[in-house]
Amino acid sequence: MGEDREALIVQAEEAERIPLPHGGGFVLLADARDTGGALGANRLTLGPGATGARPHFHTRSTELFHVLEGVMWFDVDGRTTTVTAGGLVSVPPGVPHSFGAVPDSTAELLSVLAPGVDRFEYFRTLGRVQYGQEAFDDLLQHQERYDVHFLPDPLTVSAPLPHLPHLPDLPDLPDLPHPR
Repeated sequence: MGEDREALIVQAEEAERIPLPHGGGFVLLADARDTGGALGANRLTLGPGATGARPHFHTRSTELFHVLEGVMWFDVDGRTTTVTAGGLVSVPPGVPHSFGAVPDSTAELLSVLAPGVDRFEYFRTLGRVQYGQEAFDDLLQHQERYDVHFLPDPLTVSAPLPHLPHLPDLPDLPDLPHPR
């Protein structure tokens, strides 16, 4: 190898904190430049029912999540599961995923991206987006830089619907009383 390398040690009080409006926030632990590109790491605390990330994927990195406290939901490639404290999720490159705290639980996780990508500015921007200081669309122009590629929101996609065959008219049904 022959490279001069130093270990990275980050004390809790040295880590940058990015507050989020639901009471949680990011703790920025290691950016790729701090680890020679080996990895990036952060902690994320989420309030009850808060979404941690909308559907996205990474092209160059695997993302590992270790749930430290609470209960989280993860949607990985269309399969949704809950993961409790102590559980781990590893998402390889190219696999769509999203996650958040379940509605009745706060949650905290450690996220590691390997190989690392310098993403501290991405997390700072997400904090500003959460507080309405920047638009989410501002991040879209930096998807390649941060290796975070967002999937289109199915509610805003304006692609034409596929042609459906004409269905016969159905007869009118009588109004039924509303159950009380």
